[in-house]
Amino acid sequence: MYDYRFPDPIFNSWVQLQQAWTAVERIMSLELGKVGLSHIKAFALWVCQDYKGPLTPTELARVLSRESNSIVQLLARMEKEGLVTRIPKRKGHPFTEIQITDKGRGALRPAIEVIRTLSANVLSALSDEELKQWQALLRKVQLKALQEMRLELAPLPAAFCGNTKTK
Repeated sequence: MYDYRFPDPIFNSWVQLQQAWTAVERIMSLELGKVGLSHIKAFALWVCQDYKGPLTPTELARVLSRESNSIVQLLARMEKEGLVTRIPKRKGHPFTEIQITDKGRGALRPAIEVIRTLSANVLSALSDEELKQWQALLRKVQLKALQEMRLELAPLPAAFCGNTKTK
């Protein structure tokens, strides 16, 4: 990857953001590949595990910031691998629900350690104060990008409240 600097500071920042995410995504893919998961499967399993109550494909798409059709395809692959089960619509439950399987929980455990280690290693480049500043700056960029998409950042559903840790 070249360290090419564009004269326009906004475009330069944009390219650095894209390059940083590409590098992180590649590292994550390589490391998670060693435990047999892609990063999207790992995060989907993490949501399935931590979500209390019925989890629908639409809700999973919202949490993962993905399009519903890509989540449906992802779930089909994950179900085929035995990582999740989809419970069809039934009386009193008008939506298909997703549940993590024992195999999915087993696959998730080492993936969480990979993600924790990788994020700690990469973000160790920042001091605690820099990390707080970076989070605040990223939030501004996130909110502006959502505004451009005519979306807003909603609070987590009650099914997540108080539970962001894994078992």
